[in-house]
Amino acid sequence: MNRVRCRAKWRRAAAACALLLGAGNGLADELTATEARWLRGIWPVVSHARAEQVPLDLVVQPQPNPDAVPLALGFVGGRCKLVLSLRDNPAAAQALEGLAPELVDPALELMAAHELAHCRRHLDGAWALLPAGVRPSVMPVGLDRGLYDDYAAMQATRREEAFADLVGLAWTQQRYPQQYLRLHAWLTGLRSAERLPGSHHDTLAWVLLARDGAALSEPSIFASATLLWRAGLAAEP
Repeated sequence: MNRVRCRAKWRRAAAACALLLGAGNGLADELTATEARWLRGIWPVVSHARAEQVPLDLVVQPQPNPDAVPLALGFVGGRCKLVLSLRDNPAAAQALEGLAPELVDPALELMAAHELAHCRRHLDGAWALLPAGVRPSVMPVGLDRGLYDDYAAMQATRREEAFADLVGLAWTQQRYPQQYLRLHAWLTGLRSAERLPGSHHDTLAWVLLARDGAALSEPSIFASATLLWRAGLAAEP
């Protein structure tokens, strides 16, 4: 396994790298069992990103994060920061709740590929931008002028989340085709639960477009996702 550089501020990120590389310097002892489990699960995506020379750093938050998203993507100084906030965070267990044991690793990889999609969009300078030839969705009638920017920002975030979900599914189709339908059903359930139409994470319309994994057949996970992403955008009112 190639050596990974950890540029994170916190020493725990170095511990993550030490664990995954098998270095026997004791740093891995600082990780919780949950942190170690998630790091092992997402590692194929991290390894892929590094092989593609993506400027990606691992960050494992050392403090309790009960209200944080367990896995998120930051973008600082031209580098992507894959941030794990798992300590004393019930959302970490909830994220994988109900999954069969053999689906845990594929689900963690899907989640990490989702974040890698955000990274790619930032690196391409395309974050929040519509693809060429696609018009923005129509603003709701009667929307207060003061809420116009907020609504536009919410829709931009929703588009990015939709693209990322499709990249995660494309990764799954490439790496786990036999498990695809089960993982697609899991993601569909996540996006259906307490769904608020049009909100930041309302990506269900795009996820349903990918019900058949054959729709994500391009060699590149990003190219596969882009085809369905554009189709979903074109269908928006």
